[in-house]
Amino acid sequence: MTETNSEDLSEKIGANLPYLRRFARALTGSQERGDQYAMATLEAVLSDRSVFDTSIAPKTALFKVFQSIWASSGAAFSDDDIGLQAKAQAHLANLTANTREALLLHTIEEFTFDEVATIMDITAEEASALVDIAYEEMSTVLSGRVMIIEDEAIIAMDLESIVSDMGHRITGIARTETDAMKLYNDEKPDLILSDIALADGSSGIDAVNRIFENTPETPVIFITAYPERLLTGEGPEPAFLIPKPYQTEQVRSAVSQAMFFSSTETLKA
Repeated sequence: MTETNSEDLSEKIGANLPYLRRFARALTGSQERGDQYAMATLEAVLSDRSVFDTSIAPKTALFKVFQSIWASSGAAFSDDDIGLQAKAQAHLANLTANTREALLLHTIEEFTFDEVATIMDITAEEASALVDIAYEEMSTVLSGRVMIIEDEAIIAMDLESIVSDMGHRITGIARTETDAMKLYNDEKPDLILSDIALADGSSGIDAVNRIFENTPETPVIFITAYPERLLTGEGPEPAFLIPKPYQTEQVRSAVSQAMFFSSTETLKA
């Protein structure tokens, strides 16, 4: 491969790496483990550039390499896992294989069913069926208490409606960091859905960090207009992110995946 082609490939991978991190983190429920898979994907391409299919869109090609590594690893969790990962391993036994991957690819990453099929080496019809199964199984396997941190009333009401329709119970809506701490102390949630910028200039991230001092394993989904800023791989970053403005299906998918990793014992199994 010429130097020009090598630079071009690096640019294509670099442009799509934040989205691969987002997908990998949501799939594993962990920044650390998700980023490890993303790094393994990069190493695979660097060691053998032929695995990166230049005949398809760069993002699709990168995710296809990831999927081959993910599938060959057998699973993201091992018998030695504890906490969130151990809980996820127990829930995983109740789900049809490949449904979570298809759901995240189609909703969070917004791949078409044809692109999902290319990435997962299945047909578009099979990809569509896996997403349908994912929604059905997630809605019957997991439900819990969800706390919303959002200062815009219309968005907060929309999120409340989406999450409630999924069968979860909303513990309340906080507009500021102070409100969030009071709401959290009133009733501990199984999942937190949080905007970044809040009404009084406070930060959803700061509120969550304060909550993590007591319960670091509570899953959190951050909503942000600039998700790539929290997908650098440098320092502590969220495992679950959805863009703003969001689509209903993106919220549903992110909530189902995050709740999948909840360590609470109140979940239905």
